[in-house]
Amino acid sequence: MFLGLEIANQKAVDVFTRNQGHCHALPLFSAVISTVILLATALHAVEAGVWAACYRFLGARPDFKSAMLYSLGAMTTYGSGLMLEEQWRLLGAIEALSGWLLFGLTTAFLFGTIRRCYQSRDLARHK
Repeated sequence: MFLGLEIANQKAVDVFTRNQGHCHALPLFSAVISTVILLATALHAVEAGVWAACYRFLGARPDFKSAMLYSLGAMTTYGSGLMLEEQWRLLGAIEALSGWLLFGLTTAFLFGTIRRCYQSRDLARHK
């Protein structure tokens, strides 16, 4: 997850820096940040899929669909109404904690990407 966010951050700032003189800054910024958000969402979906595969492998959920639904509910603290059996509930709590931390990390990366884009724009204006 961290590696994927870092690559997205680097590429986004690079694209913004290279293209900011060729088009209007606001539409370019919107496209870049929207792309980073889409990639971050895909990375979170992959993470939920890995957790769901783990639940399925361990037999904690009867099928992948319910495992994925439980996983997404646990990661987002939305709750899906599904429960794990007693012996797997700690694993679900660990996933919820992991999701909470990774959503925080994603927020920090998005903030960093926005900050770096604005710094790049300011540097280009002062040249």
